[in-house]
Amino acid sequence: MAVGIFDSGLGGLTVLDVVAKRLPDVPFVYFGDNAHTPYGVRDADDVFNLTTAGVERLWAAGCDLVILACNTASAVALKRMQETWLPDDKRVLGVFVPLIEALTERRWGDNSPPREVAVKHVALFATPATVSSRAFQRELAFRAVGVDVEAQPCGGVVDAIEQGDEILAEALVRSHVEALLRRMPKPEAAILGCTHYPLMQAVFQDALGPDVTVYSQADLVAESLADYLERHPDMLGAGTETMFLTTGDPAKVSSKATQFLRHRIEFQAA
Repeated sequence: MAVGIFDSGLGGLTVLDVVAKRLPDVPFVYFGDNAHTPYGVRDADDVFNLTTAGVERLWAAGCDLVILACNTASAVALKRMQETWLPDDKRVLGVFVPLIEALTERRWGDNSPPREVAVKHVALFATPATVSSRAFQRELAFRAVGVDVEAQPCGGVVDAIEQGDEILAEALVRSHVEALLRRMPKPEAAILGCTHYPLMQAVFQDALGPDVTVYSQADLVAESLADYLERHPDMLGAGTETMFLTTGDPAKVSSKATQFLRHRIEFQAA
């Protein structure tokens, strides 16, 4: 009954950490494509091919349902995967959906016309590939009107996190926030549109100020997944063992993961 969690590297662990606590009886298999991170600077075909390869490995581990805990993969590859590649007996879900639901206060299956929502000025911090895809803006526009989204591509942040350089990551976050605030001085909400970024959430919040509501994906994804599994219990796969898989060096990835999450995690070669 395992569920797969896919990410380009360490970022998806922020999602896994919360969903595992929300669903303690469900085994999770985590796949980090650390050998090819970051995805945010890759082209669409590259992201698609790397993502599908990782998802197939999670299927092999007994996961019929896979969460793409990678915003770049969700933004760039998911729609193509669902339309042209995904078998009928498997499901792949992205991490944008719960964010859109939270911002618009409506369920994903609600196909009524777009309407006005409380939040009017939204800052989006994401990888260059996610920003250029405009997937977040496109999905939001289907459901809400009158929302101004200012997107900031945060080059270098994922690399710094993956390398374990918290000082550089903090400096880059503050620089990117300053750049966005020059274009949108008073955002009401900020979206951390990369699952690596919650590791720097306190820095984002400090740089944005206390009046900005910062939406981080982990809690929203956990609740959304719990709801999905309640409605689709048949999507729990045959896997029974929690595992951590990586395309990178397992010892190095384990060390970095432990450093960021503050508890020991043991990766094995994918």
